[in-house]
Amino acid sequence: MSEWRYEGVSCVFADLSRRDIRRVFQAAAVAIGCAGSAPSAGELTLTLGDLTRLGTGPMIARELEGLAADPALPAIERADESDLARQLRGLVARGVSQGFDRILYDNRDRDHSTLGASRFPNLTFLRYAPDLVAAGVDYGLAGPVLIPGLVFGNSSTAMTSGADARSLVRHAMTAPGGAARAYREYISNSIYMYPEHRDHDAVDLYPANWPYTIVSQGSSGSDYPFMDAVAMTLAAFPADTRATLMAQGLIAPTVQMIMRRNLQGVGTREEYLSAIAHPTVFAGERLRPGRMIGQAAAMRPEEVPPQVRLRVVAEDFGQSAGLAGLDEHLFTTPSAVARIWRGPEWQRQMTVSADSTVDPNGNALTFDWVLLRGDPAKVRIEPQGQGGRSARITLNWHDPFVLPPRDPQAEQGLETSRVDIAVFAWNGYSDSAPALISISFPTHQNRVYETVPGAGARLVSVDYDARGRGAYYDPRLHWSAPWRDRFSYAPDGALTGWTRTTVGGQEDYDASGQPVQGPGISYRLNRETEDGAPVLVILREAAEN
Repeated sequence: MSEWRYEGVSCVFADLSRRDIRRVFQAAAVAIGCAGSAPSAGELTLTLGDLTRLGTGPMIARELEGLAADPALPAIERADESDLARQLRGLVARGVSQGFDRILYDNRDRDHSTLGASRFPNLTFLRYAPDLVAAGVDYGLAGPVLIPGLVFGNSSTAMTSGADARSLVRHAMTAPGGAARAYREYISNSIYMYPEHRDHDAVDLYPANWPYTIVSQGSSGSDYPFMDAVAMTLAAFPADTRATLMAQGLIAPTVQMIMRRNLQGVGTREEYLSAIAHPTVFAGERLRPGRMIGQAAAMRPEEVPPQVRLRVVAEDFGQSAGLAGLDEHLFTTPSAVARIWRGPEWQRQMTVSADSTVDPNGNALTFDWVLLRGDPAKVRIEPQGQGGRSARITLNWHDPFVLPPRDPQAEQGLETSRVDIAVFAWNGYSDSAPALISISFPTHQNRVYETVPGAGARLVSVDYDARGRGAYYDPRLHWSAPWRDRFSYAPDGALTGWTRTTVGGQEDYDASGQPVQGPGISYRLNRETEDGAPVLVILREAAEN
């Protein structure tokens, strides 16, 4: 049973193929005199009956894929006479590229920011049945439904109110299971675009960077140039190349590589292996879709790049750190690893391996480990093993720092509190999309470290009162406390305790974190504050009689 729409007419067919259904509607359009109108994309409606549940995981639409392309329809709207349109038309007409055959477009903002139905007449628009719309399955962040077919989509929406306001991608990065769901989409031949909406203006508020989504600079509508460019890139792949990418789950990683490799300002391999090609958020004016189309059309199956898969071998980031005893592991997924520096240390270490990475054609791989963001004097990357398959990473604490301006005319760049390290695999033909390691720093705390000759540096003081200073902190990840601590050390460098200053005065603590005088204490996070931003509070034990 299939439901299909054409030129605003909807019918249900029981025994016809999707291509036959399309031709019936087109014949009807001719018969009633509509043939002269611009052909528009087809639609498929997803119903609850199409879905099955994967255990406790997502719902899956096992049989869903885009409609077969009709050779009688143009690859791109006839009214478009741009160089890009002629480029794509020519590739499809010559049989070099497959066009929009069986490609699904999933708009997840209820047509707030969407591709026009006449833009790509052979593209299939995914629609949702009323019961799924009522349940919100069609709206916002992708993930409620897993679609095994080739899908690209967008949601030009954000969480816009309250202390928890954030873009959908920052929501995914900071919600339980959000990174795992994003990775699942990444390896399922789905690629989605979302705006950053106030998360990446004067300050980069993202706690991590990843290749799982495309984030556009701006708010509603800023994702449109990316939708258009990604659509044409997908249409440009030769049939055998696309089949290889689909079978290996490499559509999204390869599109990410192509987009980044062809950004304005990225002309060489050296530039691709640098920060200029891998920001957290992308500006639409940096896209060069003609080059993206050209690279996709020229890619042969034996040249398909791998997906880098990382494994954390060793680290000193822990599951309980800082006064609140919170986890320093934000997420660990195969192509993106994120840590939050919560402890008092000046220096941390990780050993990460890419030995799980396999080339789809069995080619030998070499790896590049690149510092994209951070002070080179405070980050040391030591590749190890044949071809650099692993690396030991040593990092020192970073205060907030300013990146080079995105716009050469701008006086100042973006402020950030995050280190990013990218890992690339080279298979002899092309570089992969990056896998990314991110470490974010709680710089809403004012920390002071002092250098110790021959021993690096140690923490001298911390002002935890972000609320008192009016400093922003992500309420999902961090907290504030109305005090500051100043630390004391013995001549041999051992911590002896600290002095805590509050509005009520000062109190001395020993090295175990307990008051020198009076009853013992513990800490609790109070999340029921007036503005929703958590505050750490002290709980004092009852005094003995």
